[in-house]
Amino acid sequence: MEFPIINLEKLNGEERSSILAKIKDACENWGFFEVLNHGIDTEFLDKVEKLTKEHYKKCMEERFKEHIASKGLNDVVTEVNDVDWESTFFLRHLPVSNIADLPELSDDYKSVMKQFASKLQVLAELLLDLLCENLNLPKSYLKNAFHGSNGPTFGTKVSNYPPCPNPDLIKGLRAHTDAGGIILLFQDDKVSGLQLLKEGEWVDVPPVRHSIVVNIGDQLEVITNGKYKSVLHRVIAHPEGEGRMSLASFYNPGSDAVIFPAPSLVAEEKNEYTQNLYLRII
Repeated sequence: MEFPIINLEKLNGEERSSILAKIKDACENWGFFEVLNHGIDTEFLDKVEKLTKEHYKKCMEERFKEHIASKGLNDVVTEVNDVDWESTFFLRHLPVSNIADLPELSDDYKSVMKQFASKLQVLAELLLDLLCENLNLPKSYLKNAFHGSNGPTFGTKVSNYPPCPNPDLIKGLRAHTDAGGIILLFQDDKVSGLQLLKEGEWVDVPPVRHSIVVNIGDQLEVITNGKYKSVLHRVIAHPEGEGRMSLASFYNPGSDAVIFPAPSLVAEEKNEYTQNLYLRII
């Protein structure tokens, strides 16, 4: 099984149909894929990574160590199922940004993360339109479905996964699906850890320099009537070496958006499946 890594460089040229076919296959059979040449400058991504790691070292590393010590997690002898080995904070972008309200962030980091959010929003909406094209839905159907009265909900979870003394007993992030729409992940290319469940086996999502990992959320699975899959994934901690960084940007339906399967994708024989899917998500 080769994880789908898709080069978007010639999306608007002669390879468009081939690229769309790869995206379709990834959405149907993996629920995940990585994109290269996605339009976000590599030097800019390097700056995002640099500032994120500097912020963790300066503002969060000691706090994380104190938290772990207070929970006694350095010396566990049995598996821990209610705690993740991660240090996180969350940036809201839409409908209202909270970046200006976070005093620990440097002015440079705030400025860069505002730009990062803008670039990721453009990429998310491009990908949603490509999904529409593959599904024979009108352009912007998915974007409009997410809109609600105030636009989509969009934010970034900034995570660091420090070395863990007991990675067999504590996960960096426990297995879960993402409840929202489409998720774009900029991850550390030096340290692996993200895995997805495919055909009963955990498969590594390879860290590729300057790529963006894309995955399907539960709400997008609903809208596509199960054609595109929201799959279980997790993060494995490492016992030594560098910590792992990830920035997961969630482009989700607005808080009052009503999510339902696109009528053109609903067939009579799928009614029972759709009802079961709603129950799973609720």
